[in-house]
Amino acid sequence: MHPEADEAGAHALELLNAARQEMAKRVVGQSEMVDGLLTALIAGGHILLEGVPGLAKTRAVKTLAGITSLSFKRIQFTPDLLPADLTGTLIWEQATGAFSVRRGPVFANVILADEINRAPAKVQSALLEAMEEKQVTIGEKTHPLPDPFFVLATQNPIEHEGTYALPEAELDRFLLKLLIRYPSQEEELRILDFAAPFAGGERTPNAQDASGPKAVLGVPELEQVRQAADSVFIDTQILRYIVSVVAASRPAPSRPAYGTEGLRPGASQPKEGLFRYIVFGASPRATLALCRCAKIRALFEGRSFVTPEDVKAAAFPVLRHRLVLSYEAEADGLEPDAVISRILALVPMP
Repeated sequence: MHPEADEAGAHALELLNAARQEMAKRVVGQSEMVDGLLTALIAGGHILLEGVPGLAKTRAVKTLAGITSLSFKRIQFTPDLLPADLTGTLIWEQATGAFSVRRGPVFANVILADEINRAPAKVQSALLEAMEEKQVTIGEKTHPLPDPFFVLATQNPIEHEGTYALPEAELDRFLLKLLIRYPSQEEELRILDFAAPFAGGERTPNAQDASGPKAVLGVPELEQVRQAADSVFIDTQILRYIVSVVAASRPAPSRPAYGTEGLRPGASQPKEGLFRYIVFGASPRATLALCRCAKIRALFEGRSFVTPEDVKAAAFPVLRHRLVLSYEAEADGLEPDAVISRILALVPMP
């Protein structure tokens, strides 16, 4: 790469590290979630966050909006929510004798769709146009959404009463699906140190942090990071590897012939092996997402080129919500990550 590109990459890494440090002032641990949030923000995609309550999902999103100085709106999804509650509606103005547009909370840079699976399909579908086209149609007019536009949806994996599963068409609109894990015991001790005993709020270690995280990744800085990510070199062999990984997630006859290996080495497998666990695989939208996220991961690692390890690391959050597994996979207790691991083991690396 040119020296200018290397310099731009180094500056982008400084901005990303500064963003990580500011996020750490409010979010303890959860480095995978933080890096995933930043990755999707740079890539211009959306995120589905899945985790039990109390793991700082909402806190992380609000902190991200703070360090980027972007407008933020939180929408609590409930069964009685209406599409107009998200997008807005037409209001009759008696004084003027005409309709005026009252914009909904979706007109913001960062949208937290909290517990998105609690709203019925009609409400969920109201987000499809916004997420894909970055616009909203109210009445007969189409209104562009702010740029950047970033949707972070959360769902609880252990509660199913009164919930509506997201359709595959909507899941495919999310760039990444992040699984939020429990913190380690050391991290939980740090959480206790952050919390004030009875007064509510939080302790602030020093006066510098009293005002909360600083805005270090505004729109100009975000554009610089995006340009640096675009300049990351990706070899043709890596591109072929990305296409092969996504193609391997598809059932016959779409998938390439890699063999009949199954998920359990040494076990007797039926003819189709691994692929009997997959009903529907990832679309070309996943190929584009995997390429973009691999380049951003290389930027996070301070490299100006993409390696196969970048692709493998990005494959899990990019593919896990795009695979539709068979009943056999459910009966065998297989999660999407286990299938993705086997796909990565199956496809030869360049």
